[in-house]
Amino acid sequence: MVQTSGDIKIFAGTSGISFAKKMSKYLGIELGDSEVIRFSDGNIFVRVKEMVRDKDVYLVQPIGMDPNNEFVEILFWMDAFKRASANSVTAIIPYFSYAKGDKKDEPRVSIRARVCAESIELAGADRVVMMDLHSPQVQGFFKIPLDHLMSLPILCEHIKRQGLADKNLVVVSPDVGFAKEARKFADYLGVDVAIGDKQRVGHDENAKCLNVIGDVKGKNCMIVDDFTISGGTLNEIALALKAKGAKRIFACLSHLMVKEKGVKLLEESPIEFIVGTDTVCNPYPLKSKKFQVISVAPLFAEAISRIHSKVSISTLFTEVPDNMMVEECEKPD
Repeated sequence: MVQTSGDIKIFAGTSGISFAKKMSKYLGIELGDSEVIRFSDGNIFVRVKEMVRDKDVYLVQPIGMDPNNEFVEILFWMDAFKRASANSVTAIIPYFSYAKGDKKDEPRVSIRARVCAESIELAGADRVVMMDLHSPQVQGFFKIPLDHLMSLPILCEHIKRQGLADKNLVVVSPDVGFAKEARKFADYLGVDVAIGDKQRVGHDENAKCLNVIGDVKGKNCMIVDDFTISGGTLNEIALALKAKGAKRIFACLSHLMVKEKGVKLLEESPIEFIVGTDTVCNPYPLKSKKFQVISVAPLFAEAISRIHSKVSISTLFTEVPDNMMVEECEKPD
């Protein structure tokens, strides 16, 4: 970790408190004092409760489980810090839900990610840090610097630690769209790739895996994806892999957006376990023994430490720093 000065201040929005506390602990600094008040009519009020004049401020707020309120809260925080004369304001958004709205693929629809990007900029953000965008091209919607971190090294190191990264392992992409990312996982682990032939009709969260392209018979299969909500895609590809003679099946997800119903579906699926990160404060996976939640807060903390000290962060995209422990999050009793 690069040594940081006293000018750095980390604050947390409503959905980023737990994540921000982990970042502050890693950096050895106290979390900034602030508060959020929600009025009975639905209005949100934010207040910075300490001086930030000439400080470099980092606001932690995923846009995930309650995306509309979380997004609007970010705008208010950006404005509050700027009006309090902060030297710079960086939005730490571990999960950016609206990255799915990256294009105008039918008439009379909004490019939602572009609207969000412009709003965050106009509210006062000087920089943005995110992880594993659903559509990486969303980076181009921002005119300010955007650092796009990756969970791949941390997830892969966790799999290596469990002794599963051998020649009998195959990385499986649930569809053609994620095949390029799946190849990165396979290259990191030195194994082969298989691809699911998935079909989705409409804008619902239901998809069907029709076939598996690649040799998976007798193999241990690691399904990789950026997130799941309903668990349907993971379940479908797991069933298809089982039908093709796969041996052990497990999964790695960048973000754990899965809802309670999805958790139950995956608990009954052929998937042995699912590894994900804590980019979203989601209680449902933490209640399940099938989910292993790895914290990426230290990775974000290391990134802002280097950004603050004007040091390159490029190595964080491909490897885990020697001083960083890859640890599972504590689960409730």
